[in-house]
Amino acid sequence: MNNEELSFTGKILHTPYAKPDAYGALSMPVYQCAAFEFETAEMMEAAFMGKVAEHTYSRITNPTVQYLESRVQNMTGAFSVTALNSGMAAISNVILTLAQTGSNIVTSRHLFGNTYSFFASTMAAFGVETRFCDLTNPDEVEAHIDVNTCAVFLEIITNPQMEVVDLKAISAITKKAGVPLVADTTIIPFSAFKAKNWGVNIEIVSSTKYISGGATSLGGLILDYGNFNWISAPKLHAMAKEFGPAAFTAKLRKEIHRNLGAYMTPQAAYMQTLGLETLTLRYERATGTCLQLVQRLQTLAKVESVNYTALPENKYYTLSKNQFGKQPGAMFTFNLESREACFTFLNKLKLVKRATNLFDNVSLAIHPASTIFGTFSPEVRKEMNVSDKTIRISVGLEDVEDLFRDFEQAIM
Repeated sequence: MNNEELSFTGKILHTPYAKPDAYGALSMPVYQCAAFEFETAEMMEAAFMGKVAEHTYSRITNPTVQYLESRVQNMTGAFSVTALNSGMAAISNVILTLAQTGSNIVTSRHLFGNTYSFFASTMAAFGVETRFCDLTNPDEVEAHIDVNTCAVFLEIITNPQMEVVDLKAISAITKKAGVPLVADTTIIPFSAFKAKNWGVNIEIVSSTKYISGGATSLGGLILDYGNFNWISAPKLHAMAKEFGPAAFTAKLRKEIHRNLGAYMTPQAAYMQTLGLETLTLRYERATGTCLQLVQRLQTLAKVESVNYTALPENKYYTLSKNQFGKQPGAMFTFNLESREACFTFLNKLKLVKRATNLFDNVSLAIHPASTIFGTFSPEVRKEMNVSDKTIRISVGLEDVEDLFRDFEQAIM
C-alpha cells in the first residue's frame, strides 16, 4: 500500500525512517548527541555546504527531530516542517524570517498574551510596526495592508477570546495583496483541520499541546506549504529568485533558526513522535467531553455565560462548524459574576488542576486576566477582550461525569 492510500493515522504510524535502523527498532531512537562524525574531510565539507543531506550538529538538524518533522510533513502534505523548542520559538522564527526594519504586521489585539507582547514590544524595538485591527472584518484587514506588510497573522480560534475569523475571506485578501497568511492553529490539530485547504501559507503550532501526548514536553512546529510566491516579499525577494517557492524555508533553515538556536531537543522530539500516534484518539475523546461539559454548564444558575463555538447560540457557530467541524477543540471559557467568584471557584476545585497550558491529559483551569494577561494594564486587557470574570478550561481525558461534579460543587 502506498502512502497516498493510507489514512491520517496510517501516515503517522508508517512514515519510514530516513535511514534504516541498525537494530530494526520500531520507535525512532533518541540521538542524544551534539555532533556527528564524518569519514573524510571532503564528506564533512559537502555536509556543511548543504550539498548532501547529512547531520552535522544537533542545533541545526538531528535524526530524532528530523523524524518528527517527517511524520508531520507526511500527514499534512507540507512542503517543509521545522521543529523548535516552543510555540513562541516557532512564532518568533517565522516573524524574523519575514520581517525587517520598516515592515509591518497586520493582526488582532485578540491574541495569546505572549504573542501580543512579542508583536507590540519585542518587534517594535527593531522597527517593525504591528497594525492591530478587527480580523473578523475583511474590509478593515484589507485597509491595513500596504507594500510594507510582511504578514497577516491570526489565531484560528483566539485564546481566550474564542473569536473565529473567516479564513477564506482573509486568505483571498492576502493572496490579492501578495502577502503571506500566517496562522497559529494550535487549538485544532492536523487531524481535524487542514490549514492548506483554507489558504494558509505558513502554519504555526505549539506542539506542547495536543501533539506532546499529555504535556510531556515543550515544542513548536513551523509548516511551510510551499504555496506562496515569495518574489513579492521584500525580505525574501532575492532568495525567491534562487529558491522559488522554497525561499521561506531556505531563509529559515539556512539562517534564522541556526542563528537563534531554538531547535527542538531529541528527547522532546522522541516524546512528541510518540504523542502523534495517539493524537486522533485523544482529540476525539477530549472534544467529545468538552461539548458535553459546556452543555451541562449552561444549566448552572451561577454561570453567566459559556463561550464555545460549537454551541448553536454562539455568534461564530456557523463559521466555526464550516471550518472546524462539530467539535472545535477542547478549550472553552465561561463567565462568573466577578473576579472574586472566579477565584472562589478555582480554590474549590478538587479534580481539575489549577494550571496553565492546554490539552494535557488532565483538565486544567485558569483565570487568564490575573495570570497570562496579569502584567498588562486594565486598559490593555479591555482592548484585548480579556475579562476579570472569565475562567478558561482545557478539557482532558477524564469522564464527563467526574468533571461536571467537580465544576458543580466548586460553583455552588
